[in-house]
Amino acid sequence: QLQLVESGGGLVQPGGSLRLSCAASGFSLDFYAIGWFRQAPGKEREGVSCIGTGDSSTFYAASVTGRFTISRDNAKNTVYLQMSSLKPEDTAVYYCAARAVHCPNTERYDFRGQGTQVTVSS
Repeated sequence: QLQLVESGGGLVQPGGSLRLSCAASGFSLDFYAIGWFRQAPGKEREGVSCIGTGDSSTFYAASVTGRFTISRDNAKNTVYLQMSSLKPEDTAVYYCAARAVHCPNTERYDFRGQGTQVTVSS
């Protein structure tokens, strides 16, 4: 079965850190760009970060630049999103998506996971 599975979400205090994982099964991530998205209650889904293939170029939304880091480990067929200095407004369901060659967006992707909840609260 071809799928992406996110993990690593949870409850964290403001200022804390979490590392999300996006693991692929049934296919190789080598030729896919991977994006992370999030959707908070009552809000539209938004792009958070993307990592490309090849030279693994990275892109970040302005709201997370300097706090989040995306990386990939092709040997483990997994992409990570390291989140630091978390804020309550980072609370959302986080999804990863894969798209061949180009960064996925909310409407164009080849595979998408089911999401993992991140809650930032004291």
